[in-house]
Amino acid sequence: MSSLDQLNLPADLKSMSGAELDQLAGEIREFLIEKVSATGGHLGPNLGVVELTIALHAVFDSPDEPIIFDTSHQSYVHKILTGRADQFDTLRKKEGLSGYTSRIESEHDWTESSHASAALSYADGLSKAKVLHGKGGKNVVAVVGDGALTGGMCWEALNNIAESDRNVVIVVNDNGRSYSPTIGGFARNLDELRSQIAQIRIQPGYDEVMEQGKRTLKAMGWVGERAFDALHAMKEGIKHQVVPTQMFQDLGMKYVGPIEGHDIGSLMAALAYAKQYDGPLIIHVATEKGHGFAPAVNDEADQMHSTGVIDPVTGEALGQSRPGWTSVFSEELLRAAHEREDIVALTAAMAGPTGLTPFAEKFPSRFFDVGIAEQHAVTSASGMALGGLHPVVAVYSTFLNRAFDQLLMDVALIKQPVTLVLDRAGVTGSDGASHNGVWDMAITSIVPGIRVAAPRDADRLREEFREAIAVEDGPTVVRFPKGDAGPAIDAVHRTPGGCDILVEPVGGGNSEDNDDTPEVLVVAIGEFAENAVAAANQLNGEGHRITVVDPRWIAPVNPELVEMAATADMVVVYEDGIVRGGIGSAISEVLSAAEVDTPLRRLAFPDVFPKHASRSQLIADVGLDAESARTSIEEWIGNL
Repeated sequence: MSSLDQLNLPADLKSMSGAELDQLAGEIREFLIEKVSATGGHLGPNLGVVELTIALHAVFDSPDEPIIFDTSHQSYVHKILTGRADQFDTLRKKEGLSGYTSRIESEHDWTESSHASAALSYADGLSKAKVLHGKGGKNVVAVVGDGALTGGMCWEALNNIAESDRNVVIVVNDNGRSYSPTIGGFARNLDELRSQIAQIRIQPGYDEVMEQGKRTLKAMGWVGERAFDALHAMKEGIKHQVVPTQMFQDLGMKYVGPIEGHDIGSLMAALAYAKQYDGPLIIHVATEKGHGFAPAVNDEADQMHSTGVIDPVTGEALGQSRPGWTSVFSEELLRAAHEREDIVALTAAMAGPTGLTPFAEKFPSRFFDVGIAEQHAVTSASGMALGGLHPVVAVYSTFLNRAFDQLLMDVALIKQPVTLVLDRAGVTGSDGASHNGVWDMAITSIVPGIRVAAPRDADRLREEFREAIAVEDGPTVVRFPKGDAGPAIDAVHRTPGGCDILVEPVGGGNSEDNDDTPEVLVVAIGEFAENAVAAANQLNGEGHRITVVDPRWIAPVNPELVEMAATADMVVVYEDGIVRGGIGSAISEVLSAAEVDTPLRRLAFPDVFPKHASRSQLIADVGLDAESARTSIEEWIGNL
């Protein structure tokens, strides 16, 4: 029987020998490649933490000693070790296993947000709670990547953890990358430490100390009170053999490392030392993203940070796709940059996923990766605009949430021309609640003076992006969804105010010589224009009178929409954002202010956190697919 088959709970690890744990690591790595190749997911990060996660669960007592994974996309091994291996065929699927830690799945999962740099703050709070409950002797463990440590929130947490005597174990999982290579002075410091691992391992006495630790741990089954006394014998040896670093010592924190992250014995010794240490401590672990799977290690782009369905042997993607929204934006940004030297581009550690890599290669001096620091990115962009540049900040829609204050107070208040390009806007699907971009229209549309565009197809993305970077008196936003760009949707005609009429009933809209059939104005937002057109054409074919308009620029509300609504019998706003505070709300407010009492209905995402499922499944589940939209509109017409 394999080691993996014998494993039911983390406690089972504590009775395994070193050889058995090494065997288990190999089996888990093969399991991950097989399962994630079939479902898609975060393969590279999880292959890099196999040994580390095994060692963490072998030493610490989860869930009594919480293990918190920053971002938690690298929690697949943790899920396997906590009894969920048999669910991996459902990974990231509807009603299946989440791609991140999930509190409803297991008592071993403490958090579930997929945003980076938060684990240390969680650990700070949990350790304070343990002290107040009289359990201060228990540890709280936070596993944070070197990339996440480029986020300011980590340093706010470290400032609080360092001044305490609480038992917080911070494991820095240093693979030199987030999505892409980690940048900045902090990254350079860690890189210098990583480069010294080979030197450390041949220093006189180091191997002897580590071997002593391994023997001690093995003799006691790597658990038990006797370990504490035995580990004191190696304490001084470790302290003098680690590479000195002022980076953490200046905070007053104990530092151990760097430790070879794929050597279970070394990891166990260091973590066992951390377990009995009183006070906060940092364990610096050097790992390799994609370790053990050559296609991932050799992937220069992101070492298979996140994959779709792939060949488990070659790592090649299976299936072809149409050009995506991201690539369309990337191409248009390059064209604009060739024409205008004031165009600069910023990313928060995600040049590849947001389409900025070609720009970075062509215009390296005009490209800025600020690390996982969306707040800094937006305010830095405002500074660039003050200096006469036009910055383009490309981020996922969900990560704009973190930079709202900066957008509001550091950009919009002083009317700076910064263009925000929001990728993965609306419902994204399998990555779950915290990756969905259903909030951006609600939060951006309330910013005074902002202009927000929602292109319906690739041609409109090119057009509206060009219009955005032409604005000189305030911020602009261009948002588009995840995945492939759909077919071009041509307008019947464009109004003088810039709205595109996509569908008109036979005989035209607002006809006075028609019967009593109600006139319905459907305001289609972004990619949902395709669904709106399909629903309207079917309804018009059944004798209804439906006009579909794409306002193109959704904030501020175009005055022409007020005029159209005033002559309609009902207005339906169809958007892929949250219903509360969305574009439907904005149009309703404008109609009320203009004393237009036309009934308004909304097809929008409900006021809930989306669960993980495919995008099409989620949209259908909440009644936003074309057929559900047609049915809803027909019912509302019947109730007029």
